[in-house]
Amino acid sequence: MDNPPAGLRPGLSSTAKIVTAEKQSALAIPIQALAVRSRKQLEEAAKQAATKGAGQGVTLAAAKQEQDTADPSKKDDVQGVFVIRQGKAQFVEVQTGISGMTDIEVINGLKEGDEIVTGSYKALRTLRPDTSVKVDNSAPTQSTQTT
Repeated sequence: MDNPPAGLRPGLSSTAKIVTAEKQSALAIPIQALAVRSRKQLEEAAKQAATKGAGQGVTLAAAKQEQDTADPSKKDDVQGVFVIRQGKAQFVEVQTGISGMTDIEVINGLKEGDEIVTGSYKALRTLRPDTSVKVDNSAPTQSTQTT
């Protein structure tokens, strides 16, 4: 502390808020919307979408293990979000900035008004690009139980 109060003594506890960065008019998304993919996974998904044509429903599958380590550019991780375009989840690479407890700033890749997919880590981790999705923006219902 640069200028401690006169009544401050050693051994006393206190609560403080520390602001490390602040930005006005920043575009922010929920942290749970951010997904990470390897370039190889994205290329394979694009090939599959091209050969199979239009997908049917939401496709969830475990990510394949990286086996080809000869090309280092294919091992790069890409962070991005799934944006809904024409009823399909499209993976869009984003550049992030300041992060808070629940939100993270997006510097590049999105624009205000883009509709993004949020969900559990497992669902986003296994969601494939070009998958058809159904938008459900209704609030989750809580069941009331009496004992």
